[in-house]
Amino acid sequence: MHANSHNDNHYDYAVIRVVPRVEREEFVNVGVILSCEASRYLQARIELDEARVLALAPDLDLESLRRHLDTIPAICRGGAGTGPIGLLPQRARFHWLTAKRSSIIQTSPVHMGKCGDMPATMEHLLQRMVRLER
Repeated sequence: MHANSHNDNHYDYAVIRVVPRVEREEFVNVGVILSCEASRYLQARIELDEARVLALAPDLDLESLRRHLDTIPAICRGGAGTGPIGLLPQRARFHWLTAKRSSIIQTSPVHMGKCGDMPATMEHLLQRMVRLER
């Protein structure tokens, strides 16, 4: 078994959270970052529920928050125009995006699953982790 054997057929994901007041440890799940090295898939989807975020922090600057959140899918896409982080290899971009930080935008611990239909997996994770039951 070589060091990267888990990467052959597994994906990693983290939930993107908005933590308006870090000291209160309250957060709203707003998206998912999903990576499968085997299929060279790295994507983030953001679904910001503004009402839920404003319920925790009525004075939050939503425009600024949206701008910061928009950088996550851009870094996943990578390439020119996404800054120095966007030029890193896929695995390095995933690790940078999921690194521990104490800003208003954080990620959950990284979880793992088995690679398959990645768009369907993304949809499933958004449904389970981000969207509210209606």
